[in-house]
Amino acid sequence: MAWIVLVVSGLLETVWAIALDRSAGFTKPLPTGIFAVAIVLSMLGLGYALRTIPVGTGYAVWVGIGAVGTAVVGMVALGENASLPRILCLLLVVGGVVGLKYAH
Repeated sequence: MAWIVLVVSGLLETVWAIALDRSAGFTKPLPTGIFAVAIVLSMLGLGYALRTIPVGTGYAVWVGIGAVGTAVVGMVALGENASLPRILCLLLVVGGVVGLKYAH
């Protein structure tokens, strides 16, 4: 259960990062509200998962999911650069996250 919560919390990290960008410095109410809810839920989930997953593994997986998710949303939906080197680097992060899961 902790791993499922950790993955969902990592996905929520992507939500709050995108909402933070879209909030225009907290001047737009809807993205600001989404940011606030998503970051609280993400942290609560991370805290729950860290009760049974070691902090180094849990935090690295959480950050990895959030970073890759945010970069993918940026490339797919927001028109950010989707160069081959960037995609290869993201695949390395995914490989590291998967490796940490199985090394646990």
